Amino acid sequence: MSKVAVVFWSGTGNTAAMASAVEAGAKDRGAEVSVFGPDDFTADKVAEFDGIAFGCPAMGAEVLEEASFDPMFTEVEGSLSGKKVALFGSYGWGDGQWMRDWEERCMAAGIQLACDSVMANNAPGEDALEECKSLGAALV
Repeated sequence: MSKVAVVFWSGTGNTAAMASAVEAGAKDRGAEVSVFGPDDFTADKVAEFDGIAFGCPAMGAEVLEEASFDPMFTEVEGSLSGKKVALFGSYGWGDGQWMRDWEERCMAAGIQLACDSVMANNAPGEDALEECKSLGAALV
């Protein structure tokens, strides 16, 4: 059985709704899924999972949440090579630059993304939630 981690931070609940859809998509494909906040996920846990979905909304000037999510991602990114990894998150302004920057950061670290990243402008609609389910399925 494939093991998938969903690691996310959410301030308003939008990214949390996306994380639930990612979890459902992975479970629908038969995966065992564990959900973590950024304070509960470390580089030591990476080896336990076949696939990992990371979710974070755009913050400030379109950056990852700086207090807990970005430090966690900085710690684990060196351990993600060879893993199935996917990114998702919501934003309320701008055009999604934070996601493009995050994808470039992953590529520079040698991380292969398993599928296209999913972004939602504010609360995720039905289409974004279906894309999140597909993202979860892609990690199985």
